[in-house]
Amino acid sequence: MILEQELMTWASCIRDRVNLHARLILWNGQQFDLGHFTTPRIVLRVKSMAAIPYLLNPTLDRLGKAYVKGMIDLEGKLNDIVAIAYAIVSNTVPVGGRVARMARFFQHTRQSDKKAVQSHYDVSNAFYAQWLDPAMVYSCAYFEQGNEDLPTAQMNKIDHILAKIKLQPGQTLLDIGCGWGALVMRAASHYGARCVGITLSKNQYELAIERVKAAGLTDRVAIRLEDYRDMTGRYDRITSVGMFEHVGRNNLPAYFRRMHNLLAEDGMALNHGITSTDPDGGAIAFGGGDFIDEYVFPDGELPHLSQALLAMQKGGLEVIDVENLRRHYAKTLSIWADNFDRHSGLIQQEVDDEQFRIWRVYLAFCAHAFEHDDISVYQVLCHQARRSADSLDWSRRYIYNAQQATVQN
Repeated sequence: MILEQELMTWASCIRDRVNLHARLILWNGQQFDLGHFTTPRIVLRVKSMAAIPYLLNPTLDRLGKAYVKGMIDLEGKLNDIVAIAYAIVSNTVPVGGRVARMARFFQHTRQSDKKAVQSHYDVSNAFYAQWLDPAMVYSCAYFEQGNEDLPTAQMNKIDHILAKIKLQPGQTLLDIGCGWGALVMRAASHYGARCVGITLSKNQYELAIERVKAAGLTDRVAIRLEDYRDMTGRYDRITSVGMFEHVGRNNLPAYFRRMHNLLAEDGMALNHGITSTDPDGGAIAFGGGDFIDEYVFPDGELPHLSQALLAMQKGGLEVIDVENLRRHYAKTLSIWADNFDRHSGLIQQEVDDEQFRIWRVYLAFCAHAFEHDDISVYQVLCHQARRSADSLDWSRRYIYNAQQATVQN
C-alpha cells in the first residue's frame, strides 16, 4: 500500500513536470497517467509489486532490467518507448546521478575477448538475418542521399570505405573483425583485391566461409578464426569496422601499433568505430552503459574520439581524414528496430523471451542515443606516420570520384 502511494505521488510529479503520453496499468487494474492526453502513445503494464522500486528509482539499466525480467510489459512504438524512458529517467534521477558517467575499464585478454565476442555475435545467424540487410552488414550504413533502402546504404558504406583507402586490383586487404564477410567479398569481386578477413565469432566464420564459396571467391578471399594480435605479414590495405569497441581503451595504442606493423609502408588503413561523446570517455549516461555491458556487449569500452586519435598517433599512424556518421547510425538503428518488430514472430523462434526483450529494447535505445549525441561513430583514415607530405591528397575529391565510377560500372 505504501509503495502504491509512492507510485501515485511519483506519477503525479511526472505528469506535472513532463506531461508524457504514457499510461501505467498495475497488476490490479489501477491506472496512472503520466501526462494529459486522450490516447496514450505507450502503455506500461506493471505485472507485480516487485517492479515498483524500479520505477521509483529509475535508470535506463533498471528500467531495462525490469522489462527483460518480465516485471513490466511495454506496448507502443519502440521509438516512443525509449524516448519516454529517457524522459522518465532524466526527470527522476538526482542531478548528481544524471551527469555521472564513470569510465570503466576491463581486462582484455585473448580468452576474455573471444568469450565476449562470441556471447554477442553467436546468438544465431538466423537471428541476425531477420533484421539485418541480406548481406548481413552489422554496422552503420551510409545514406548518401538519405532516402536509400538499407541494402543500398550498406553497400554504399562498403564502397565509401574502399574508395577512401584507394583499393586497387591485386592489392592485399586485411579486414579485422570481418563479420559475415560482406566487405572482403565486395573488395574481391568488384575491386580485384586479395583479401583476408578475421573474426573471433565461430558463427560468423562458418557462414562467411559458406558465402565466399557460394560466390566463387575462394581464390581471392580467406576467412580466418583468428585474433588480430596473432596476425603477421604485411597488407596494402587494412579495414576495421565495428571492432575496436572490443579492444579496451588502455589497449588502443597497442591495437593501432599492431595495425601499423601489419600495414605496408605505403599502405592505408581505416578504422570505423563507435565512440563516447564524453570527453573523459565515461560510460553512456543514465545507466545505459550498465545495461549494455550486462546484457549485450560484455567488456565493451567506448573511447572518446580524441582518445582514439591519440592512440593512433602513439601506435605510429598519421590520421588523414575523420568523418562523423552519427546521423547515419541513428537511421540504421531505427531501420533495424523496425525490422526487429516486423519480424518478431520469426525472431522469437530463434531466441528465448529474455533474449528477445534484450535486443528489442537495445536496438531502440541505441537509435535514440545516436540521435541525441550520447554516443557517436567515426571513420578515421590513416597511414604510417612520418611519410612525405606528397603522399597526402589535396582534397577528398578522389573519394567521391571513385564512388561515382563504381556506381556507373
